[in-house]
Amino acid sequence: MTELTPLQNLWLTETVRLREEHAGPLDDLEANRLARAAGGDLPGRIQRRALWLAERDGLRAALQHWLQGARLALVLLVILALVSGAGLACAALGQAPVNVFWALGSLLGLNLILLLSWALGLLFAGEQGATLGRLWLWLSEKLARDAKAAQLAPALLLMLQGKKLNRWALGTLVNGLWLLAMLSALLVLLMLMATRRYGFVWETTILGADTFITMTQALGALPALLGFNVPTAEMIRASGDTALNIESARQTWATWLVGVLVVYGVLPRLLLALVCFWRWNSGKAALRLDLNLPGYAQLRERLMPTSERLGVTDPEPAQLHRVESAVGEHASEGALLVAIELDDQHAWPPALPKNVSNAGILDSRESRNKLLEQLSRFPPARLAIACDPRRSPDRGSLALIAELARNAAATRVWLLQAPAGQALDAARLGDWHLALQQLELPFADCAPLNWLESGHD
Repeated sequence: MTELTPLQNLWLTETVRLREEHAGPLDDLEANRLARAAGGDLPGRIQRRALWLAERDGLRAALQHWLQGARLALVLLVILALVSGAGLACAALGQAPVNVFWALGSLLGLNLILLLSWALGLLFAGEQGATLGRLWLWLSEKLARDAKAAQLAPALLLMLQGKKLNRWALGTLVNGLWLLAMLSALLVLLMLMATRRYGFVWETTILGADTFITMTQALGALPALLGFNVPTAEMIRASGDTALNIESARQTWATWLVGVLVVYGVLPRLLLALVCFWRWNSGKAALRLDLNLPGYAQLRERLMPTSERLGVTDPEPAQLHRVESAVGEHASEGALLVAIELDDQHAWPPALPKNVSNAGILDSRESRNKLLEQLSRFPPARLAIACDPRRSPDRGSLALIAELARNAAATRVWLLQAPAGQALDAARLGDWHLALQQLELPFADCAPLNWLESGHD
């Protein structure tokens, strides 16, 4: 699985916090222990805990699905922007002769109205709820096709709202898409003008020629600074009657129209997209966990305890998870034998080879936590777990076996024989076999001492 970015780490951490806030605390005993063993400051431990839980519960895979959906949604929006820009250019030159101000309205009208709406929302509302941004989030979730991905978008929005980065993230998206639309309109406009001959006129019923002369020259003032031509007063006045059949007049009007599109359509969106992206990038780098949130504040004692608490009972997991050892053979050493809740009817421990250590019998929460802390620091190459199959394979015992196995390079379960004069219950033994098969752990009813000593049976 690909490496997560710092933003994605924070995102998953916030998702786990929201999930616990709405659905209650998760089974996090092993996650807390691993976070404490890794050390570091409190934010780092909170993130390590959250990432372990996200990996276990499928949230990390859901994040990858959401990101894939987001990329596909962005491609669809880019295609929509390009097609829309081309449509604007075709609509602008769709009449003969071309009414210059009607064409200008077709090219820039909707763009400028939405630009003004975005700017007013940014200034007065504090957060702008861009329709394109909401559409992108909705499409991302739908295209992800993962039910767990539904928890990701709210977590992302809440995390960004803390630093008011929503406006810059959505601003980058909205202005970037409109920039593509304007560039598409500009390209199609140039292609149409290069392949067809257009005449330009202006028409009115209630306005005079002087009004159009003033408007045309005012709109062309800024493009003129960039080298675009501006029609003269005589040319503008003459174009009010009919399209001038003069090559220079057609070229001047065409250049003026392109210049106005570049200056008032392309450049504002380009500058705003760059500013929004800069603010987003700098704000993203400054994102940190808000440790004052209740979901994080209550983790302080569990992840950075001032003293060890004994006898605390955590809720049992709703289901057991497949055992996948995170310990490599090169990072482990030694062999270890441990027993779980044996009574005095079993002679314990058996005679062990010199290189096999005895971890005793785990019969209390304190002994379990102590051993797990040791295994997280010094994981064994081989671990044998002795169990009494006369007891039922309850969820607590199986969860402990799974947690022990995750902290060893290789694990085997030893199902002890019944003491003399007693017999094992076949149904209960079958339950043990089924449970251990689900955990994908090898088991046997004879002592695996040869395996513990040499790694071979």
